[in-house]
Amino acid sequence: MNLESNFDGLVGPTHNYSGLARGNLAAAKNADLPSNPRAAALQGLAKMRALHDIGLPQGVLPPQERPNVHALRRLGYSGHDRAVLDKVSREAPGLLAAVSSASSMWTANAGTVSPSADTLDGRVHFTPANLCSNLHRSFEPETSGRVLAATFRDPQYFAHHEALPATPAMSDEGAANHTRLCSEYGEAGLELFVYGRGGPDEPTPTTFPARQTRAACEALARLHELAPERTRHQLQNPAVIDAGVFHNDVIAVGNREVLLYHQDAFADTDGLRLWIQTQWRGSRAPVFLEVPRERVSVEEAVSSYLFNSQLICPPGGGMHLVVSSECQEQPRVWAEIQQLLADERNPLTQVQVFDLRQSMRNGGGPACLRLRVVLTEAERAAVNPQSWLTPERHGELVAWVKQHYRDRLVLKDLADPQLLDESRTALDRLTQILGLGSVYQFQR
Repeated sequence: MNLESNFDGLVGPTHNYSGLARGNLAAAKNADLPSNPRAAALQGLAKMRALHDIGLPQGVLPPQERPNVHALRRLGYSGHDRAVLDKVSREAPGLLAAVSSASSMWTANAGTVSPSADTLDGRVHFTPANLCSNLHRSFEPETSGRVLAATFRDPQYFAHHEALPATPAMSDEGAANHTRLCSEYGEAGLELFVYGRGGPDEPTPTTFPARQTRAACEALARLHELAPERTRHQLQNPAVIDAGVFHNDVIAVGNREVLLYHQDAFADTDGLRLWIQTQWRGSRAPVFLEVPRERVSVEEAVSSYLFNSQLICPPGGGMHLVVSSECQEQPRVWAEIQQLLADERNPLTQVQVFDLRQSMRNGGGPACLRLRVVLTEAERAAVNPQSWLTPERHGELVAWVKQHYRDRLVLKDLADPQLLDESRTALDRLTQILGLGSVYQFQR
């Protein structure tokens, strides 16, 4: 039986609010506020445990090593670690913030995944995102690739590709701009790639950068050996990028036969819907849930992260919507959710609300925190067994967070060499808990 698994990223020990991502309005709004790494990690673990408890396969992916002293050495800083941190904090505090970012918590950006039902060779394909649009994220792909390869090891079932060349023409932000639709998880699906920058004749945003290119989407489809007739490259509405929709998963979410999206999400919604209907195969018909701008504005969608929800299919049937508590606090957004649940023409049956304020303040909700991987029973058995969440492993990870994470962090703390030591000690222990081997630079 094919099921969609969620692999959530653990929030790292240096979780902070530096406001590094241009176009991410929440991150900019909360820049320089104190953060609570311990609370952030525990909030994420609580969501993982809740989804595990309703019967979904739930995996865990580790955070990256931060501060990234290896990156600073590549940029010309030398000496022992303490001297490197001291010098960069005095000379280039912005660079220190970039190499200390805990942005790998947004696991939806770790890479793009295509299930074996869609690929020519019948394997699950992974390509880590190059994340070259922002300096602080551009340091992630190498470690992301090692983590994915350590988690999904067996070459009989899993194919791993290098990140695309880190150039603006191939800018790739991973699964945050990729959606798969299908009748059943084990059947061949439709793979939808959404981009903000295409050819010279296509419109582009004018205020904020478009982080995903059509050329990158096309390269991913070739690498993953996807059928061209079941793959679509869809232009995002440039106006919503300028309104703070820096990834497609801030304005649309899809799961199985359901596509939930804002009226202003895409440049050619009619063309997209026609393509889905024309190419659709299977017993279930596609369900389009369009939220009108008159009921929920783009600004409300961005501030609540309504579309950055998770759509999940529990074993007991129905489809659940997993949202952040900010959705419940905005009357028009909450009313829209209730209207969706009351409409018997769609499979949505329940909403689950989670407190994810620590991550929401940095511009990411439930969907940002997870990478979706559809797996057969044999493929699930081939995953590194310690990467799966169990009640025992959840308890061990909660204890690990409480032992190693600080409950308050401000930007000046990033220069503290003790924070680097604490982080490395924590991550070294985490690789033992998760059985990943030496995935970090300091371990190699």
